[in-house]
Amino acid sequence: MRYPQSAPSSTRVLRGTLAVATAIALVAAATFAGPAAGGVGVAGGAEFLRVVPNPVADEDRGEAVTLSVPPGTDLGRFALDDGEDRLALPNRTVGGRVTLTAAPRAVANRTANGTSDPGTVVAVDLPALANGGEELRLLVDDVTVDSVTYRDAPEGEAYRPGTGAFHPIGATRFPVRTTGGGPATAFVLPDSPGPPVATLRAADDRLLLAGYTLTSERVVDTLVAAARRGVRVRVLVDGGPVGGISRAEARALDRLRAAGVEVRLVGGPRARYDFHHPKYAVADDRAVVLTENWKPAGTGGNGSRGWGVVTRDAETAAVLAETFRSDFGARGARPWPEVRPRDGSFEPSSPANASYPTRFRARSVSVDSVEVLVAPDNAERAVVRRLDAAEESIRVLQATAGSPDQPFVRALVRAARRGVRVRVLLNGAWYAREENRAVVRVLDERAAREGLDLEAELAEPRGRYGKVHAKGVVIDGETVVVGSMNWNNHSARENREVVLALESEGAARYFGRVFRADWRGGAWRLPVGLLVALVAGSGGALWLASRFEFERRSELGSDDENERVGW
Repeated sequence: MRYPQSAPSSTRVLRGTLAVATAIALVAAATFAGPAAGGVGVAGGAEFLRVVPNPVADEDRGEAVTLSVPPGTDLGRFALDDGEDRLALPNRTVGGRVTLTAAPRAVANRTANGTSDPGTVVAVDLPALANGGEELRLLVDDVTVDSVTYRDAPEGEAYRPGTGAFHPIGATRFPVRTTGGGPATAFVLPDSPGPPVATLRAADDRLLLAGYTLTSERVVDTLVAAARRGVRVRVLVDGGPVGGISRAEARALDRLRAAGVEVRLVGGPRARYDFHHPKYAVADDRAVVLTENWKPAGTGGNGSRGWGVVTRDAETAAVLAETFRSDFGARGARPWPEVRPRDGSFEPSSPANASYPTRFRARSVSVDSVEVLVAPDNAERAVVRRLDAAEESIRVLQATAGSPDQPFVRALVRAARRGVRVRVLLNGAWYAREENRAVVRVLDERAAREGLDLEAELAEPRGRYGKVHAKGVVIDGETVVVGSMNWNNHSARENREVVLALESEGAARYFGRVFRADWRGGAWRLPVGLLVALVAGSGGALWLASRFEFERRSELGSDDENERVGW
């Protein structure tokens, strides 16, 4: 580690002089401001939290400024200045969050179903906030105690000085939530399509399904059956998927609606995220989180390589249910009848109907703990943190990797430079081939140049699945990261995504075994020289056959929990 050199003595003297002058100025400012009620300095701690210049409403009704002030603050000592008008705030004792607006009802309505707490809403004749940009100053006795400047306000977004960026109004700010472990089921697709539907069928009280799209007749049948036996069923999907809503999805949503299932679609100008892209369901105190969509090519087992896990932990289910309720109740989530095109114009669809062998059956595993990650709130930082903490190995199976400069990819390079063994397997399907090939090329060139234990390849399905759609990581043989988040900035920062990080050697062993088979393309490889020697021997053919059968059984799942997973 490099440490900064000591500063010259003259520099240290200057710094000391500046520090003393700064302290004197701060004391003078506090004395000038005077004490607030309760003995707290009026200016101390008062700051801008967010500004909403361009709400989705006629004539920008609902513009608002949110402050944070100490408890017991006399709001009447403050004024708000935009360079043209100065607004004296009303005499009122407040503390914590305070939202200033000319339309309190509009503010209350837009925050009712989100987690952006407006705090105390104070009705004022707020100066019009310019959509093109504004500088606001918070004053006490003509002294500026805080200021905020924004430019080009997007519709339906709030500016947060803390991040220096605009964020959708009502966007959640969930922290990483850690829950208990317990028994779980790890599975991969297309090999084991049973666990997701089995989880839905077991619901007795509640069934919350979140997805990007929903076209699987088998899943719809299960949801309808649950509703008919009295289960409270809710479905939330994206209202504007790439390519549009298909006829198959329209039929599915119509069936659910006719069965009394409340179906909502996320989209429109009030949507908090670009796409509602998670793939999970909560069934009573169980939950299933996976990388695949609720369609034949995904959960139906007719196409994609995907990863998933069913957790039987009530705490994890409760956290996912909280996420669902927040998204289901948001203003951008609209009932299906309201958004269904009246002319019935939907995109044609041709559901996948391919079949693939079952090489990896679902496996019961024990989980020590779970972290529930959601994007854009916390998932990117949490995944990068885990990659940066890796000590021995990282295995990545991903549909896309964005670019070599993507934060996840950079974290892989940092890990390899620490001596961690890194393997990256990306989707080789036609629509992602060139982008992923560019990432593979850069990583391989960097590994060769720096002598890193880092390899990247495009996946070769070889009849075992159609394409890679998984978004999974195995770290140090102890941790599995699985969920809907693709490795690109848009997915991590603009979409709603849900990811689980499981501390589980059993799950890591299972997915590591699947990764090993996918890495080598499903082929059992034997050095040529050894193959010649074996065939030349009288027992070579029998040995080869028995070895192949052993390999096949180990892929299907060994009962030896102590088996080490190789590459």
